[in-house]
Amino acid sequence: MNSFRLLCAAAVGAVLLAAPMARAEGTYEIPAGAHFNKDKLARIGEFFKNEVATGKIPGAIVLIQQHGKPVYHEFFGVQDVVSKAPMTDKTIFRLASMTKAITAVVSMQLLQDGKYKLDDPVSKYIPSFANMKVGVEKKADDGSKTLDLVPLKRPITIKDLMTHTSGVTYGFYGDSLVRKAYKEANIYAGDFDLAEFAERIAKLPLHNQPGELWQYGHSTDILARVMEIAAGKPLLAIEREHLLDPLGMNDTRFFVTDPEKQKLMAEPMPNDSDFRVGRVNDPTKVKKWESASGGMVSTMADYSRFAQMLLNGGTYDGKTYLTPETFKLLTTDYVGPDSGVERDYFYFPGDGFGFGLGIAVRTDPGNAKPPPPGNLGELKWDGASGCYFVIDRKQDMFFILLEQTPTERQRIQRTLKLLVYEAMEN
Repeated sequence: MNSFRLLCAAAVGAVLLAAPMARAEGTYEIPAGAHFNKDKLARIGEFFKNEVATGKIPGAIVLIQQHGKPVYHEFFGVQDVVSKAPMTDKTIFRLASMTKAITAVVSMQLLQDGKYKLDDPVSKYIPSFANMKVGVEKKADDGSKTLDLVPLKRPITIKDLMTHTSGVTYGFYGDSLVRKAYKEANIYAGDFDLAEFAERIAKLPLHNQPGELWQYGHSTDILARVMEIAAGKPLLAIEREHLLDPLGMNDTRFFVTDPEKQKLMAEPMPNDSDFRVGRVNDPTKVKKWESASGGMVSTMADYSRFAQMLLNGGTYDGKTYLTPETFKLLTTDYVGPDSGVERDYFYFPGDGFGFGLGIAVRTDPGNAKPPPPGNLGELKWDGASGCYFVIDRKQDMFFILLEQTPTERQRIQRTLKLLVYEAMEN
């Protein structure tokens, strides 16, 4: 390394080591009133140290907070293996689909303000959505498949977008003909904004009739375009005004333009950099598209405020972000057995979970024996980058995992949840 790089590395290290809340590993103290066993919590550290030591992940941050105070708050490894800069609460992570939870809350704030109604047709805001068709696969005698386009049985509504029952999908998973049509349409080409993106989606077939199947996809991006039209502002301006700035989430944005903050970006292992989710923008290069479904970056310092607000039922530090009525709307299951909504192999909330207006809600123990840990009413989501959060209102507790590891994430998330609940005392 030349002298310039050594100076840069030293500067970055100084900035990171001075970051708020960073401290030596293993120095946490369990606050009074918390129901955790310190020795069992130590197993979390053992697990993540091994993940780092064996080269599976560069590093991670884990925060467990109960009754408003950190119970466990540890940093493992480095934010990237090139700079070897340590993880801190100011390390910036690609949230991927954990962006959706932020979009969901802000969309509920606009609903709360009367900017739109749940049963409003999307075509009221984006006229081209009135002409959409549903792709129905037809199988010939020779086994070949063709796609018939049939009319909508009813208009797509804002509620359909919020619950992922609109029929809008993704083109990077599954092998249905509609998903293949998404993939072949090259919808991520060029430099486009949400308005143009919505028009690209409107030209494609829907995967299913509105309200009939939980179908993960770009519904959140279409919702974001509705939000822009209803509020008369760009998405980030809406989010900053309603949530990010008041909550103090100053590093939660779509792009990282400050050269000093670019040095704080967490990166996956070099051989684990394929997020496998269509187009993944480089957050250091500004584009027009503010992807409400997966484009934000954040820090532990920021996202922990967001999680605490949700744990509190929509309030934080004396300010109400969601009224009790709005919070209940957000966290009510709309895809349960009596809803008429089907679930298939790609029902990502998972066994035992329903889905609210943009977030998974635990509704039953599930079919696994023994059932996964946690309580009814649990709120959760995660992202393809590896980030993950769980909010357990019964225990007045949340935990957040921030990491960048597309391939190892599901195994790590499951293990962390198990370790967190094993460490919890009755």
